[in-house]
Amino acid sequence: MKKNAVDFYKLAYEGNPRKATELYVGAEYIQHNPEVENGVEGFINYFERMQKEYPNKSIEFVRVIGENDLVALHTHQIWPDNDEYVTMDFFRFDDNGKIVEHWDSIQQIPKNSANPNKMY
Repeated sequence: MKKNAVDFYKLAYEGNPRKATELYVGAEYIQHNPEVENGVEGFINYFERMQKEYPNKSIEFVRVIGENDLVALHTHQIWPDNDEYVTMDFFRFDDNGKIVEHWDSIQQIPKNSANPNKMY
């Protein structure tokens, strides 16, 4: 499941969310991000818009953690103008190994930090 979560997110992030949902999403897709509509089409619309508006973004998968039917991804993302973010995405899988639910949290990396440690 960990590999499928990474492959799903990478494929969508890099511009092919429809293919990502065809390969990795189950009969339903419950979305908890308030910026994205519920369901497969909401996911596709969001990632197609992000690809059109920000084609030069990049993603690095820093950590992948799996337990039972859940997989967590910790990523470092770089958007235009060196705008950096750390994200944590959580995916729930069904009994067939398909993604059926998603939660996430995103935080912009500040220019200054009170410590020398990376956020990712």
